[in-house]
Amino acid sequence: MNPPCGRCKKPVYPTEKINCLDKFWHKGCFSCEVCKMALSMSNYKGFEKKPYCTMHYPKTSFTIVTDTPENKRLKQQTMLNSQALYKEEFEKTKGKGFSVVADTPEMQRVKKTQDQISHALYKEDFEKNKGKGFSVVTDTPEMQRLKKTQDQISNIKYHEDFEKSKVRSDAPPPENRRDDEQPSDPRLIQPAVQPRPVAPPAGGPRYQALYSYTAAEADEVSLQEGDLILNVETIDAGWVFGFNQRTGQRGMLPANYIRPI
Repeated sequence: MNPPCGRCKKPVYPTEKINCLDKFWHKGCFSCEVCKMALSMSNYKGFEKKPYCTMHYPKTSFTIVTDTPENKRLKQQTMLNSQALYKEEFEKTKGKGFSVVADTPEMQRVKKTQDQISHALYKEDFEKNKGKGFSVVTDTPEMQRLKKTQDQISNIKYHEDFEKSKVRSDAPPPENRRDDEQPSDPRLIQPAVQPRPVAPPAGGPRYQALYSYTAAEADEVSLQEGDLILNVETIDAGWVFGFNQRTGQRGMLPANYIRPI
């Protein structure tokens, strides 16, 4: 039996049948509900099982709900119910899904074995990758020249810093350094060792000591005011090398302690 048409309710024969929107239509009856424009399977739009064209397709509208005190109360009540249900579900499922593993000797052995395997794998990867990621710099003449220049610059800077930090004052001390403490036992007092006189060298510039000075290092010469200094040579800023005629010693002494004569 032929089914009825969705619009005219007359029987629809197979040669003119259109199956759409859960209904059967005649080709002439398959048209827009508003403007009656003929439609096809490629340009129709269905709404509530009725065909429409694009122009007259019903637009979906939204209803705005006023935020009244009653709606606010319902919203708050819904949130409270939701929180209560969540807490109830949480209490029911608390402790489920987790299993406590006892730290038995067997578990300790398994853990130790896993650590050893992990360490072995790490060591194996390290041995494979050892030497990778490093570039060997060829010792070319250019590299040697740059290295030598850097060493010279480093030595110059070190010398400058050493000169700046050298703790030697140019101002003369007020008095010689003396040891006020004497041993109580006279037997512990050692006789002073007199320096062996050295023949004064002949010629050279002559200087006279302006202040007394006690040698602080083994390569320095002690002075008394008025000592005659021979063969004076400048070492660096603030220090000279000379021969004390009175003691017969040769060594370093402060340059601002003597004057030429």
